[in-house]
Amino acid sequence: MSVGAGWGLLPDVVDRLVRKREWNNAANLKARLLGDRPFPIRIGLKPPSGRSAISDLAHFQLFVEQWKAFSRQDWVEWDDRSYRALSQQRIPVALVLQSVQDLIDFLGDEARQRSRIWAANMQPLTAVAGSGMYPVLVKHLGTVEEMSVDECVLLKTLVDQLHAGMGAEHYLRSLPLTGVDTKFLENHQQLVADVLDVVHEGAITASGGLLEWLECLDSPKGWLWVRPLSESVKARLGGFPVMRLSTSDLRRHALDAGRVLVVENVQSGYGLPVLDDTVAVFGGGNNVAWLDAPWLKAKRVAYWGDIDTWGLKILGAVRARLPEVVPLMMDEATLERFRERAVTEPESVESLPENLTSAESRLFEELKAGALRLEQERLPPDYISTRLLAWLSESI
Repeated sequence: MSVGAGWGLLPDVVDRLVRKREWNNAANLKARLLGDRPFPIRIGLKPPSGRSAISDLAHFQLFVEQWKAFSRQDWVEWDDRSYRALSQQRIPVALVLQSVQDLIDFLGDEARQRSRIWAANMQPLTAVAGSGMYPVLVKHLGTVEEMSVDECVLLKTLVDQLHAGMGAEHYLRSLPLTGVDTKFLENHQQLVADVLDVVHEGAITASGGLLEWLECLDSPKGWLWVRPLSESVKARLGGFPVMRLSTSDLRRHALDAGRVLVVENVQSGYGLPVLDDTVAVFGGGNNVAWLDAPWLKAKRVAYWGDIDTWGLKILGAVRARLPEVVPLMMDEATLERFRERAVTEPESVESLPENLTSAESRLFEELKAGALRLEQERLPPDYISTRLLAWLSESI
């Protein structure tokens, strides 16, 4: 097209336009393949007005000649138009593609090769559930394209082996599979889930997901550090000076100590002094979900976090699970004593957290107004020891 013409789209320009809109746009391509964006595709060729044609006769002639020479005239829509200076002319007005196959044929060899990959890779799975599998495979078209034919056969082998409940007492990675590695399953977990949903008529969705349908154990997550703070507790916990346990493990297994000290940050947990009959759980930050464990109801539990709006928000979340929790070193007195060590809180909690006492609520508003933050690590060891020993004596 002539620079600045603004009319008369030539075949190569339309090719680029169709590739961009319909072929390289994953969402649009999937919608076309599934019929959610119905055919035909109609691309207007911007035929010129009489004045435009006269102003650039060379481009006008090229426009008409190239579309006359176009190999698939059944795709080109023509119109007879009268131009005062040019008499009546037969003008190409649109390219119309009626089907996916038309789209592929218009775009040529690269598109044909791509569609052959789709067909070859989809075949092993469409053999399982016929046309019902096609929408799922189109949904995962990018993954299907990247897989080799051997991997697609492996996917079918995997799908054939999986059945409801087979993961009982197993993590996903330890499923008893034959000829299929569990990393392959993990890497294609969502595709496998969607394929199985077709095979088993929605059972995976109804169960809440693949892991639930298989009844696999949850992979450990939400790791926290556990450190016994006395030799007797250390002996009862297997002699380990420090352990790392997941949220789910902490929920299920009681720690054999009369007192549990929950500490927000890792380094502060390492700096704790010896405390009789006490175990520290630290480094969880916002991860306080495990504090609804039934066994904690029989323990004396304290919480120590940063003196900032986020620390108080975590304290509120802890108290929602354990109303009797004792907050330590998260008060106005501690802030005043070490105020010169406070720094600016980069971003404060917007609204007052729930489950704070009136004194804690006042402290929250003060911290928010001044954007203040007094980190746990800035408190000196002698002060920490004094406050912890006071809690110990009060909880006997």
